[in-house]
Amino acid sequence: MVQEVRVVDEKVAAVPATKQALRLWLRLFSSTTMIEQRLRNFLKDRFDTTLPRFDLMAALYRAEDGLTMGELSRWLLVSNGNVTGVAERLEKEGLITRRPAPNDRRSQIVTMTPAGRAAFEGWAREHEEWISDIFADFSTKEMDAFMALLVKAKESVIKHDKKGK
Repeated sequence: MVQEVRVVDEKVAAVPATKQALRLWLRLFSSTTMIEQRLRNFLKDRFDTTLPRFDLMAALYRAEDGLTMGELSRWLLVSNGNVTGVAERLEKEGLITRRPAPNDRRSQIVTMTPAGRAAFEGWAREHEEWISDIFADFSTKEMDAFMALLVKAKESVIKHDKKGK
């Protein structure tokens, strides 16, 4: 389903920093939500897959020796139950394998099969092109500046998170 979105160029008089911070948060959140929804649609339409499946495969692609289910859960920032469900479906499709960890029989090591690696490489190639298209209106300089601001935002979250504890 394609959803029409109207972008409004807001020119607002000076506002207090707290209001400006709230506006920034809302703009960041709505932009992220919009991109994520379009990505979910892209993955479903193009590969008949989901974002959680794509993310799990991406994590495994970077870890040639595999990851435990717990490591996958921490990497993806989801519960063990979520990882288990996704892994079971991917295993049934022959894209990953699970085997007991040699040093802890209660733990499982998850790895990609050759078919899984080949499938993911195709997904990743088209995903990269799709992302590139989304940001095609940005110059390299603008992307670098945007990335620097996002790093600063992340550092601020971490700094303030530590204050709260």
